[in-house]
Amino acid sequence: MDERPAYLALVRHGAYHQRPGAPSARQPYPLTDAGQAQATQCGADLADLIAAHGLTLDPVIHSSCQLRAWQTAAGIAEALRARDHAVREIRETPSLAERGLGSAANLTVAEIEAVLAADPRHAPPPTGWKADSHYRLPLEGAESLMQAGARVARYLQHRVGRDGRPGQVTVCVGHGAAFRHAAHHLGLLAFDDIARLSMFHARPLLFCYSPRGKWRHFAGSWKVRPPKDDPKD
Repeated sequence: MDERPAYLALVRHGAYHQRPGAPSARQPYPLTDAGQAQATQCGADLADLIAAHGLTLDPVIHSSCQLRAWQTAAGIAEALRARDHAVREIRETPSLAERGLGSAANLTVAEIEAVLAADPRHAPPPTGWKADSHYRLPLEGAESLMQAGARVARYLQHRVGRDGRPGQVTVCVGHGAAFRHAAHHLGLLAFDDIARLSMFHARPLLFCYSPRGKWRHFAGSWKVRPPKDDPKD
């Protein structure tokens, strides 16, 4: 039995054009120029990590279906190819999406709260609901952050924990909040660290999964969130 672990690189999308006041979730807007540059640099950083640790690259990069994630994956792929790595495809999947807000998708926080206030079936959301890991909007298609994290964790476990090859890095591009909650589900983050930590735009976090079924942090740094900073995807 090959005792080498399989590796997972989690990449939060680059900076993008975001509607002010709206939970970032599934907004359909593209990367900014800065975000494009971040994606290119991320590809170079990944190439350096792969070389430094004697790893290989899975030729499929996985991405959420949001434009900002796909563009980040495309920038990473271009930079990796420039360093002689074979990237065969970018595989989009809704399994890597940020938390879904259902029928409230892309409304602002104020608009969402007004919708709930006008609906006699629903109580007002709790203060700070947007960052509450367990709160789910009482609207069709919505999910909590913990539910989103569980969805993402299942995909990561399947792609790397089941199908990953020893010594190979699988790159997944998605969203900060869903990735942090997924890391909790995989045993990589304590619950209290979900709110304390964030992810840098387009900087890879590398984890490994051993043949004995254990995940651990391997390389890259979480971003420490300033006190009272508003959590974003």
